[in-house]
Amino acid sequence: MAGQRGAHQLSADPVGGDSGEALGLTAQVVEPISADRVCGYMQQVLEQLAEALEHAPNRPVRNLDILPAAERSYLLEDLNRTAADYPSERCIHELFEQQVRRAPEAVALVHEDEELSYGELNARANRLAHHLIALGVRPDQPVAICLERSPAMVVGLLAILKAGGAYLPLDPAYPSARLRQIVEDAAPRRLLCDAAGRAALGPEALVDLTVVDLETATPAWADQSADDPDPRALGLSPRHLAYVIYTSGSTGTPKGVMVEHQHREPAALEQRRICGIRDQPHAVFLPRSVLICPSMSASLRCRQGGTLYLVEDAPGAGSAPWMSLDHTVPSAIAALVDKQAVPASTRVINLAGERLKADLIERVFESSGLCKSVRSFETTTYSTWICMPRGEAVVETIGPSDRQHADLPSGRSWSAGAVRGGG
Repeated sequence: MAGQRGAHQLSADPVGGDSGEALGLTAQVVEPISADRVCGYMQQVLEQLAEALEHAPNRPVRNLDILPAAERSYLLEDLNRTAADYPSERCIHELFEQQVRRAPEAVALVHEDEELSYGELNARANRLAHHLIALGVRPDQPVAICLERSPAMVVGLLAILKAGGAYLPLDPAYPSARLRQIVEDAAPRRLLCDAAGRAALGPEALVDLTVVDLETATPAWADQSADDPDPRALGLSPRHLAYVIYTSGSTGTPKGVMVEHQHREPAALEQRRICGIRDQPHAVFLPRSVLICPSMSASLRCRQGGTLYLVEDAPGAGSAPWMSLDHTVPSAIAALVDKQAVPASTRVINLAGERLKADLIERVFESSGLCKSVRSFETTTYSTWICMPRGEAVVETIGPSDRQHADLPSGRSWSAGAVRGGG
């Protein structure tokens, strides 16, 4: 090779003078790459360059296609062969009900000094679900829920699903104006709330809503049946909506994203595989932001016999033998690391929502027994992820494409890119 290593990731130099008989290539890469692949890229570029010079001399060099056909097929087709078997004819809550039948006495939920078994949680949700059905909840209808983190929140979510509705999560910590905007846009007819939810929404937003207060001491549904509602009698199928979630609005007006039951289970099973979650009880810390998308953790953990901990901070989950911190933003984990408050039993951290820096991953690995970190990006909750085991704290790009939306080669040496989702 006649080329010299410089500031560029790929350089080409003629061998044997200006009329060289060969071309020398130097490629700087993080991981080993075969000479065949490098030569394949170069051949593709030269062919594209020759074609452009003949037919489109004004074409910018950046628009040349550098991917050989075989690698394009690998990136766009082979890597996307992710089909897997899953219970496609079951709704989210039906998978929870299966776990209830397997172990009704197992602890499903812990909040402060209160514990609920799977059987108790299911019975509470069923009574409320039958009440919602009597109020007229039907499949695909949004039902708003605005509650502080509590067992009532989980009961309410399950009840809405069991009644056939699609829950519309509203965080009482959000500004009232934003909550009212979501309610006006989604137009739910019914609201499950507590005092905090009422205050956050304000009296004007409640005028056209049937309000179900989950804090009442004498609930109207106390005498309802504790049996599971029959989805078939309700006309409910996995192709109906499970929830409607609103975007942050960072790129404009918040928009409602509608997610069906059938989309949740494949994502939950894939997260289980990625995170190495075992078939045994374990704890999960749910931060406040989990109200934005609570069904992932609830369905994933509860269908496996796990225990859901609703706590204000990670240390509040106690000394569980196997813990995961779910739906946590990097800034929250950074604060825990600063306080040396990441529980030693933590084995998986699921991070999303903010830019993740490599130095934070290294600090987390140094401060706890963590064995795996997963960075995710949202479509149906998560569609793209990076798993970073201990000793491999490198933040990569995923499915890279450049600003012209041209696909780039696989490998860590390519840093420019943007995530594109489709399906």
